[in-house]
Amino acid sequence: MTSADLRVTELPALRRPVMVTAFRGWNDGGQAATVAAGYLVQQWEGKRFADIDPEAFVDFQAVRPTVTLDEGLTRRIEWPENTFFHAEIPGTGRDAVILLGVEPNYRWRAFTELVIGLARDLGVELVVTLGALLADVPHTRPAPVTGAATDPRLVEELGLQLSRYEGPTGIVGVLHDACRAAELRSVSLWSAVPHYVSLAPSPRAAKALCSRLSDLLGAEIDTTELDEAEEEYASQVSEAVASDPDTQAYVEELEQRADTIESFAEGGQLPSGESLAAELTRFLRDRERGRKDDPPEGQG
Repeated sequence: MTSADLRVTELPALRRPVMVTAFRGWNDGGQAATVAAGYLVQQWEGKRFADIDPEAFVDFQAVRPTVTLDEGLTRRIEWPENTFFHAEIPGTGRDAVILLGVEPNYRWRAFTELVIGLARDLGVELVVTLGALLADVPHTRPAPVTGAATDPRLVEELGLQLSRYEGPTGIVGVLHDACRAAELRSVSLWSAVPHYVSLAPSPRAAKALCSRLSDLLGAEIDTTELDEAEEEYASQVSEAVASDPDTQAYVEELEQRADTIESFAEGGQLPSGESLAAELTRFLRDRERGRKDDPPEGQG
């Protein structure tokens, strides 16, 4: 793969840069990661300076280009992009490189080599990937965020967790492996999105990622617009959930579990996975028993 696949208009001079990445696709439940990264580009007034040619990396039958009308007249093709922006991180004396794009379909190792090569050229000190996964969490509570790293020193320094995940991975996992090989420090932030509303963009999970990144970098991120979108999102989802009694009961159980975890966390002790599983089993068993006790339809 030639360097021609990385198209740089101008290489910016940056101060102690951190690279933030987000990719649409497998790593982006509820589009939370890409919504968060796009919001950062907007808030920090990011300037585009490079992109990766999609021709060698994207299957256009799987991720199709779109047609738009320019001023309602001229038809224009918009291709799937992996675009780099640079911006000043307000109040920190350092800059950000934001990679916002789509998970490639081909040549992942070549793709990550381009990203790592550019990071080296720019003097990037830390790579932070944003991701979002579908989980058993309620839409009525703040979206939980986990932060992990593979470097024990970085885990201790930033108050993260050692990554212990085993299983299938996406471009985020491959990028972190490339960072490890290149001795480039990297952190992974993941927010949880309710699986029962996975198709709707989640401003709540996007806001949670921005807030955790703010803590990580020691930078204030104005989330006012995400706050407003979060309220509307919660209202619309609650309205939809209320129309189905089974879904409503399930969400109420998730709320109880979330509140239990929060109360334990405040007390400095988290419940074990076994106790949570037992509690969920009890709830499902009680629900099933209640259904059996209900009178047949028309005989209540």
